[in-house]
Amino acid sequence: MLGYVTIGTKDIDRACEFYDALLAEVGGKQLMGMDRIKFYGTGPGAAMLAVCIPYDENAHDCGNGNMVAIPGGSRAGVDKLYAKAIELGATDEGEPGERLPVFYGAYVRDLDGNKLCFFEMKMG
Repeated sequence: MLGYVTIGTKDIDRACEFYDALLAEVGGKQLMGMDRIKFYGTGPGAAMLAVCIPYDENAHDCGNGNMVAIPGGSRAGVDKLYAKAIELGATDEGEPGERLPVFYGAYVRDLDGNKLCFFEMKMG
């Protein structure tokens, strides 16, 4: 259902250092890109996350209510992603914890202020 999500950055090299290290924790890597945009994923046909300098060359805007959710695979995986993001310079937006009986999540803002959620969801 989801092809890719794009988030903005003001410094593509700094963003790539952050996402190269963070997404490696869940088997993600940079799959393709050009000077101003890079696409991350786990392989062909899977959903991707793109990081880019906006095409119109204006400042990026994080957008109130926008968030990218990255599955951690387990509660330990969520904890690991959260810790890695903080180590890489992200800011805390909500430490790992159970939000609902079926949802365990953690929240950070990346180096450009984009909101990320790391989660594990167990439905039914």
